[in-house]
Amino acid sequence: MIRSIKIDKRYTIGIDQPCFIIAEIGSNHDNSFSKAIKLIDKAILAGANAVKFQIFSAKSHYSKYTPGFKYLKKKNTYNLIKNLEIDRSWVKKLKAYCDRKKIIFFASPCDLEAIEILKKLNTKIYKVASFDITDLDLIKNIAKTQMPIILSTGMCDESDIRDAINVCKKQKNKKIILLQCTSLYPAPKKIANLNSIKEMKTKFNLITGYSDHTIDDDAALISVCLGSKVLEKHFTLSKKLKGPDHKFASEPVEFKNMVSKIRLYEKMMGTGIKNGPNKLELEMYKKGRRSIHAKRNLKKGEIINSKDIIFKRPGLGLKPKYIKKILGKKIKKSVLKDKWITKDMI
Repeated sequence: MIRSIKIDKRYTIGIDQPCFIIAEIGSNHDNSFSKAIKLIDKAILAGANAVKFQIFSAKSHYSKYTPGFKYLKKKNTYNLIKNLEIDRSWVKKLKAYCDRKKIIFFASPCDLEAIEILKKLNTKIYKVASFDITDLDLIKNIAKTQMPIILSTGMCDESDIRDAINVCKKQKNKKIILLQCTSLYPAPKKIANLNSIKEMKTKFNLITGYSDHTIDDDAALISVCLGSKVLEKHFTLSKKLKGPDHKFASEPVEFKNMVSKIRLYEKMMGTGIKNGPNKLELEMYKKGRRSIHAKRNLKKGEIINSKDIIFKRPGLGLKPKYIKKILGKKIKKSVLKDKWITKDMI
């Protein structure tokens, strides 16, 4: 299993690394460059490690005859997507701005031209949307960049996932990350299927994470506790804006609170290794545990027997497990009743 994937000098995504948190701007720039810049700034302040955009064109993305989606109130799909297209002349500027601001910029390229744009800009990571995971030619061309690839797996069965992985590996690209995703907007919590984060990690021996379309941070936080090493959450300036992805996206204050909780939860989960008291527990360790105490006044030279001792707190004396080693031994120093017995006294 690949345990870590290096993104740049600052960030490595891996089993032993903090969760890599992505503010998914997507099309929430609403065709405004200044809004895109503001979203980047807000994402930085909220603690995101990366911002992600979507580069698509209606012409290569949807047929003009595509039926309208219920969640979009059956609006004309082609026209809606056309209005959400990013101006491709922005991409270089947005990448440069992110570089200056020291936040990772990347995107979901939905056609070959978009891949080339990102490749020329030395983009460090790519994302394949759930809707595109069956486009193996698109995935092949992304894999050829030899950059890390995040594959969202919404609506996938095991064969869909394996096909996409195999295409990447045929291009000698094993830097693959799988994200659990529910492809609904918003996604009901009850079908989040968060256990697939662990299941995919085991089954495919890859780093896994979560692309969250739910309306709050419950699923995101649980995903991190289940081992999610990449978290993608849609990001907006306001849920009240008109675009299709605003209403379920996270506003800056919400996103910041989520990041803070994630970082706290990561500390709470710890390493899982039991290696004695934490340094903050040392007083409790010394004063709160039991140790061997004198049940009566013991004079120097007396032979210790079981009636002479008692186990009580604090734990400043010998541990109770050493009782057999001191029974029948002469006490080297006098010990007052109720005082603990230490190694140098035996």
